[in-house]
Amino acid sequence: MTSSNAHSPNTQPYTFSQRAQKITSSTIREILKVTERPEIISFAGGLPAAKGFPVDTISAAFERVLSRNGRTALQYGPTEGYAPLREWVTQDLKRVGATDVNINQVLIVSGSQQALDLLGKLFIDPGSKVLVEAPSYLGALQSFSLFEPDYVAVPTDEHGLVPEGLTDERVAGARFIYALPNFQNPTGLTLNLERRKALVKRCAQANVPIIEDDPYGDLRYAGEALPGLLGLGREVGATVIRLGSFSKVLAPGLRLGYIVAPEAIISKLVQIKQATDLHTATLTQMAVYEAIQDGFLNFHLPAVRDIYKEQCGYMLEAMQQFFPADAHWTRPEGGMFIWVTLPEHINAYELLERAIKQNVAFVPGEPFYAGAEPKRNTMRLSFVTVSEERIREGIEILGRLIAETAISKAA
Repeated sequence: MTSSNAHSPNTQPYTFSQRAQKITSSTIREILKVTERPEIISFAGGLPAAKGFPVDTISAAFERVLSRNGRTALQYGPTEGYAPLREWVTQDLKRVGATDVNINQVLIVSGSQQALDLLGKLFIDPGSKVLVEAPSYLGALQSFSLFEPDYVAVPTDEHGLVPEGLTDERVAGARFIYALPNFQNPTGLTLNLERRKALVKRCAQANVPIIEDDPYGDLRYAGEALPGLLGLGREVGATVIRLGSFSKVLAPGLRLGYIVAPEAIISKLVQIKQATDLHTATLTQMAVYEAIQDGFLNFHLPAVRDIYKEQCGYMLEAMQQFFPADAHWTRPEGGMFIWVTLPEHINAYELLERAIKQNVAFVPGEPFYAGAEPKRNTMRLSFVTVSEERIREGIEILGRLIAETAISKAA
């Protein structure tokens, strides 16, 4: 007897939305499936260094919160977030030049990736113009793409985003520009002070909001600290929406971030978040505040920066030794990434196939481009989770493969 619920192999008992049907897997996530093999030397994932996680401090903070105020910590909380943590954010922003932020301009979110999703829901209709760097953070492009924007790339060079590229034609009707001014993912570049000022001034003139995504700003291990776009924007009347995260300064497993924006924007984001998850985990917010309220980060972050600086140095030294002269790369002052530009005739995806056979993985640059012709001769390398020995081994293999590919293409 045949069940009434039986279906032929070519049919489904359900229909996905058009939006869901357009979603594709992350290139990085697919590559990371390969890197789970222990023999793979992976420069692919953008994971922070686990040896920098303050396990004991976080554990003690959770214990204190549960023992002293457990019932409150385990209860529902306000959508806006835990008030003491929001107030902490307002005080911390003074370090980056934003001196006049109040608690009503802060929304706590479940990681800055949720912030991107909420902002996409707030600003983007199908066909809306969205300005992005080329290349730009892949996670943001994936999140915004759900809402079917029309991406327009802003020109970039070896120093990052070029503010003069915000022509009248590009900015006309744009819902926002998305930018990462510090140690950008994927390039590792930092926008200098002159360009920061020019960017906020131009966006103020054009009435284009800026989404300033700054998950890596506290991971500077070289050069001078620069004021954020939020503070600079308020000086000239620009609308700047700043995203921050505790993933890189504490641990990504906490899934805790925040949005700072004008109250009218926060108010609407609160409504959207209520329909998304009601609020970010109360226990986590209270524990993080317990851990950082007395200045813990002032003592913790220097050690984390030292880890990143050391790891970056290992990779740069190995690249100098093993990469061919016609390959070029960025020299980050902080963060987690180095961007490599190979000779134009080398396709990074083809190189990746050969590299994986030699047990080395990286991320090709092509997926990081939207609204512009992708540069297929680029790749992103992450250095923070690989030992010195394996960095040298992996970079030596890549250098050899790049040279061999260049010879074969030229033949």
